[in-house]
Amino acid sequence: MFLFVLFVGSGTALTAQELHYTKTPSGYVMVLHPGDSLFHCIEQLAVRENIPSATLTAIGFVHVRFGFFKKGSKTYKQKTFKHVELVSFSGSLAWKNGNPSIHAHAIAANSRYKTYGGHVMDAVVSTGSVELTLVVHDKKLERKKNEALGAEVLQVGNR
Repeated sequence: MFLFVLFVGSGTALTAQELHYTKTPSGYVMVLHPGDSLFHCIEQLAVRENIPSATLTAIGFVHVRFGFFKKGSKTYKQKTFKHVELVSFSGSLAWKNGNPSIHAHAIAANSRYKTYGGHVMDAVVSTGSVELTLVVHDKKLERKKNEALGAEVLQVGNR
């Protein structure tokens, strides 16, 4: 079990004081603090503000669990990195079965400047903070399981 799992999946709604964000002309900026789960906070904001879809970017200090998709087994090989700096985080927010659905990839660096990256399975703020930007889109986007790929795929257009 990973240390940061203690903070994830509580399902607890955060109060306005706990979810620090502000509206911008293109969406929202949110500041997360030690112990905050990035995905949980994004999901809370998406529900609270009824965000149809968004592009996500972030920087800051985290414990992160990356996954690398294994096509044959359609599973993720996962590895956790603690006390790293999130130097690049990008992703999308859509919806699946009425719930927010996040797909993100990132690169993180340790104190020796070694970098790691991959599909973000989860991330929790460690020391310092995380600055997260959501650029909101006007269309509600959905994800659906693509059986051939074995993955959830963003649905756009007629495809």
